[in-house]
Amino acid sequence: MTWKEILSELDVLNQCKKYGIPLWQCPNFLFLVMGGIIIFSTLLSYFLGKRYIDEPEVTVLIVILFTIILLILSFIITRSFERLAEASRLKSEFVSIVSHQLRAPISNMKWALDFLMSGRSGKVEDAQLGYFQILKQNSARMEELVADLLVVSRIDQGTLPVKMSKFSFRELLDGIIFEFDSYLKASNVQLKIEGPKILPRLLQNEDHIRDVIQNLLDNAIRYSANSVEEKKRSKIQIRYGKKGNQFFFEIEDNGVGIPKEDQKHIFEKFFRSRNALKQETQGSGLGLYIVKSLIVLAKGRISFKSEQDKGSTFLFTIPMSLK
Repeated sequence: MTWKEILSELDVLNQCKKYGIPLWQCPNFLFLVMGGIIIFSTLLSYFLGKRYIDEPEVTVLIVILFTIILLILSFIITRSFERLAEASRLKSEFVSIVSHQLRAPISNMKWALDFLMSGRSGKVEDAQLGYFQILKQNSARMEELVADLLVVSRIDQGTLPVKMSKFSFRELLDGIIFEFDSYLKASNVQLKIEGPKILPRLLQNEDHIRDVIQNLLDNAIRYSANSVEEKKRSKIQIRYGKKGNQFFFEIEDNGVGIPKEDQKHIFEKFFRSRNALKQETQGSGLGLYIVKSLIVLAKGRISFKSEQDKGSTFLFTIPMSLK
């Protein structure tokens, strides 16, 4: 090993960036910490041996053996962490590469389907149109999953771009509601909004806040539709506003709710509660992980309260201005 390679291994910050993990989880940093612990333990054992053992040769032998054991244990533990960190890095890179590679064929498939459904290549029979609709719905689901995987990969690698801009939250919300209008009607869900129409403009990443609202609203509709008695209508209530220098957003539904035993896992990757699986509701389990990650990037906090078969309420707060 050359001096350049040795110095590279000792550059803890760069090594940790390579793995894309926090400093306290980095194998190189853990090795340095354990090295400090070994030095302290060695000195402590030496002074204790010197005090309680009369023969200095025995003291030295015990200290050497103790140090060797600690070094071996340190090496084994550090190598184990290094393998885990490398596996995590490779997994994130694989997901990122696959997500990028899948975007083009999915887009091509969508364009081909749109062309076929338009009738420009020939008359489309009703039976054919039905199959085309199924293909289009499934390609849309694939596109959504690939997009979520790409976002998760960038979050894990710390490469998600942050573009700050001033924007009107009410205009952003109105645009999202317009996009979801047909989904709300098809799901027979009533939406109510409470909040000031005039509000100071937010200085945040508009795309990230849009993704957060879309994910929360999509979940609320998905887990509210057909979850209440037929005579009742599913309801979603959105509240938002300004408290001091913080902006708050709250969304409440009367859907299936989250079982108490599942609530501690709700923001984990790929986790789906058991009642959601029982209802066979579509989803990848990535939405709330993305939501929490984006809120953390915005220097905010997110919380929720939920009761099974009664509904859920999600609340997040972010600074009005992120500088």
